[in-house]
This record gives sequence, C-alpha cells and structure tokens, in this order.
Amino acid sequence: MQNSSPSSATRSDLDVAVILPCYNEAVAIGETVRQFRAALPDATIYVYDNNSTDDSVKVALEAGALVYSETYQGKGNVVRRMFADVDADVYVMADGDATYDSAAAPELIDLLVAQNLDMVNGARVNEETEAYRRGHKFGNALFSWLVKFFFNSKINDLLSGYRVFSRRFVKSFPAVSNGFEIETELTVHAMQMRMPIGEVQTRYSSRLPDSNSKLATFSDGWRILKMIGLLIKDEKPVAFFLSLAVLMFLPSLFVFVSVFREFLETGLVDRIPSVVVAVSGFVATMLSIVCALILESLALARREARRLSYLQHKGVAASGVDQIKPSLVEAQTRRFG
Repeated sequence: MQNSSPSSATRSDLDVAVILPCYNEAVAIGETVRQFRAALPDATIYVYDNNSTDDSVKVALEAGALVYSETYQGKGNVVRRMFADVDADVYVMADGDATYDSAAAPELIDLLVAQNLDMVNGARVNEETEAYRRGHKFGNALFSWLVKFFFNSKINDLLSGYRVFSRRFVKSFPAVSNGFEIETELTVHAMQMRMPIGEVQTRYSSRLPDSNSKLATFSDGWRILKMIGLLIKDEKPVAFFLSLAVLMFLPSLFVFVSVFREFLETGLVDRIPSVVVAVSGFVATMLSIVCALILESLALARREARRLSYLQHKGVAASGVDQIKPSLVEAQTRRFG
C-alpha cells in the first residue's frame, strides 16, 4: 500500500484556513494556535478577537497567527465576520480555548475532501468529567434532538464549535445569529440546503487552569432554544403555523360545540362571550393557515437564492466516492449507521 493517498494529495493542494474566534482567551489562545500549527503546518491561522480585555491579541500574535478584530460582541458576529473576510478552499473552525483536538483536523479535512462534503462536524467525546458541565450536556442533547426532529438532522453534537467547511458552505451561509446559537444556525443551514455533511468523534479536553468558559447555561440556553424556534418559523412555516392553527382551532371548536348544543336545547344563546371567543379562534386559525401558505413561498424563495449562491462555488474535490479510503468508509458507518 502506498504511503500517500489521493485525499492527502488533494489536501496538500488546497488553501486551508484555521479560523478561531477569541474572547479573553489569553491563557489558551497561544496553545490553540501552536496545536493547529503542528497539526496543519501549511494552513493559515486566523484569530478574530472580540473585544478582549486581556492579552489575547498579544499572545495570538506571538504564537504566529494573523489577528483581526470584530467589535460587535458575540460569537455569531465573529463567525459572520470570519466567513466574510477569509478566502480559502477549506475552513477549519474551532474555539480558542485549547479544548478541541487539533490533531483530528487532518482527518476531518480528508473526509471533507474524499467525499466532497460541505461540512464535517467534530462531535465531542470527553474522557474527563469536568470537561463538559452536566447542564451543558443535557442542553446539548435536548437541542440536538429538537433539530433532528424538525430538520431531519444527522448531527449528534449540535453545539460543537469544531467544524470543517467547504468554501461554498461558507459563502452561502446567511448568518443572523449574534451569540452561541450560531452552531444551531450552521446545522440548520446545511439541512435546509440538503448539503452533504459528515460527523467524526473527536476528543474534548477540559480547559486550561485559569481559563473560564464564556457560555452561560441558562441565558445562552434560552437564546439557543429561541433560535431553534425562529428557524422552525422561518424555514418550516407550514409546520409552525399549522401547529398554531390546530392549537387555536381545537379549543375554539370545543367552546363552539358547547354553545351550539345549548342553542339546540333552549333556542337561546346566553353565553355571548363564549361565542366571541370561539369565532375569534376560528378567525385566528384561518389567519395562521394563510400565513403558512404565504411564508412557505417566501421560504422557498430564500432557499433558492441561497442555492444559487452555493452553486457559484466549486466543491473541495472534483469527485468524491472514488477517493474514499477504507478507513473513511468505516468512519462513515460509525457516524451514520
């Protein structure tokens, strides 16, 4: 067997960018840059600082990264800026906290190239109990299930910040998130565009001493849940508004039947407020159905526009399945089996 593979050769010809959001990560950003430099020596490493008040910028520069800034606060704003500014064939995105396994980056890129994918998700596997707070683990499982249910997602770790993208994914992504809900938006974008994606389990480590997580369990969890609801409304308007229609129609029908039965027995309508409530519910039901039909047309138009933007860029490989190595076939079975 030859030492080099088609996917490795293809990767060496690609322009790979490592993009690292950073906010007050002076303790870890230097180590993060060095780890990715060791794993991907030919890649260009970008650090986007988000109004850090410590020495993050200085440490990142000393580690050899190209450092830029984003003044609008929040990870979603940083990702939007990185996607707009950086031009590359392959994008490796990770957090600047040295918790993700940089050594897995070549495998993720090889999978992306070999199968001509648009996104590969690094699903976190933590061997250290302190690496993943229990509340975060529960929330991730809940949100992952919701996105799987509504969008038929194949991603098991919805909130992973470790992902590899193709150029056409990045340049067709209409980022609207401000904070940590950006990962949800990335996944839903891939599902709605029916992009080929993959997922590989990667090691997840605890933070370095004196390095603190910026994710707030309850406030950020609420924002993620709200983002899932907004995405359902915007991307699945028929399901969203028809569900509202059913919720309004059934109680209204119950009230109306009660009043109508009384009218048949007495010939009188004594409960005028109940009639008003029932009729209002029927009107609201009809309005929800009309909204569903109108917004479904708008959602289709948005998807078509994103699809046209997507098709303006070539994939990372001219062909996919012919280049798949046996190890990658096994990995695919592990991911989607």
